[in-house]
Amino acid sequence: MATISKLANSSPAASLSPSFSFTSRSSAPVCFVDFRAKASFLARAASSKLSVRSRQPMTRFLVVRCVQSTGNGSPLKKTTLHDLYEREGQSPWYDNLCRPVTDLIPLIESGVRGVTSNPAIFQKAISSSNAYNDQFRGLVQSGKDIESAYWELVVKDIQDACKLFEPIYDKTDGGDGYVSVEVSPRLADDTKGTVEAAKWLHKVVDRPNVYIKIPATAPCIPSIKEVISNGISVNVTLIFSLERYEAVIDAYLDGLEASGLSDLSRVTSVASFFVSRVDTLIDKMLEKIGTPEALDLRGKAAVAQAALAYQLYQKKFSGPRWEALVKKGAKKQRLLWASTSVKNPAYPDTLYVAPLIGPDTVSTMPDQALQAFIDHGSVGRTIDSNVSEAEGIYSALEKLGIDWSYVGNQLEVEGVDSFKKSFDSLLDTLQEKANSLKLVSL
Repeated sequence: MATISKLANSSPAASLSPSFSFTSRSSAPVCFVDFRAKASFLARAASSKLSVRSRQPMTRFLVVRCVQSTGNGSPLKKTTLHDLYEREGQSPWYDNLCRPVTDLIPLIESGVRGVTSNPAIFQKAISSSNAYNDQFRGLVQSGKDIESAYWELVVKDIQDACKLFEPIYDKTDGGDGYVSVEVSPRLADDTKGTVEAAKWLHKVVDRPNVYIKIPATAPCIPSIKEVISNGISVNVTLIFSLERYEAVIDAYLDGLEASGLSDLSRVTSVASFFVSRVDTLIDKMLEKIGTPEALDLRGKAAVAQAALAYQLYQKKFSGPRWEALVKKGAKKQRLLWASTSVKNPAYPDTLYVAPLIGPDTVSTMPDQALQAFIDHGSVGRTIDSNVSEAEGIYSALEKLGIDWSYVGNQLEVEGVDSFKKSFDSLLDTLQEKANSLKLVSL
């Protein structure tokens, strides 16, 4: 499965047989545990006072803080991810999914409480693995076209992942434990097509803890309202600006009000606010301006805007309108921090996680961000610790000529285009695979 790693490109053909060395530690022990190690080994490592390190390159490991086993012999494993949720009310999710889905189990035990996926993730998973071949062969032999076969591969992974996270969903009464699957990126400008695709995905996945991902493009804002009004839970993705984020919140509220449901407790949503990509674009603009003031603001725009998004979240989910929905069981549309991996190696590797910790939020992290935060992240409420500074940064950028609307629109275009390319590339790969198997020729 995908790994928590400090190496960007781990080889799928790498040996799965761990080789270990053991060293004592006097303070809280740390275990580096191979994701594919047997459960019996994980239990022994978790209850030991030893540091476990592989001699292999660190491409398949999860850091856990080991503590003494309980009285009945069951190991306890506490990580910063547990602290994140238990102390600060932020849910850590994993931004990746591939087969075997059971490799998520160690992550769940480490404190991960949900999963996000997107076309790029599935493109990488399916094109780089043989784990999908048997199902794909059977689908094509049964007469499925390439795109239909793709969706069946995806739906199976989502269903299997939902099953693993269902205990969290049940324990939190539908508050957590979700797995997200995105509608086709080809529908980003198609209001009605997005609604129909969302309904179809919701029906075929048929799991209570699935989130249907819909992009926050202007044509899809009405789609979000309609899908929510049909009682379908939604992950709204590709949000890059405060203006569009407010439109997303309004679509959620409008959808709840239009649903006609007397019990709204099972209709939930997250709003995926993208972070690191904002700095990637604005940093280039600041470097072009070139003044000392501009250069000093590099790496600060994304977190500042995210902090202001949280202020907007608190404002919109309060007051008479919201209270009327709460009486019907409505739950807040949580802010989800997405694009949390650091693109600039000069920045701290927890830059888009550590400053955005706050209650009723989600942070979805790919391998590197998750590894970094488990390894050396600090847990404490930070999202609103210095709102005035965030406001100052936001305004200073405007004074330098940074147009936040342009930034949001440009990143949205790039995001949609990237997902379309991943989707089309995967379909091409599947077609080639089908042709190589001499199963179909279209």
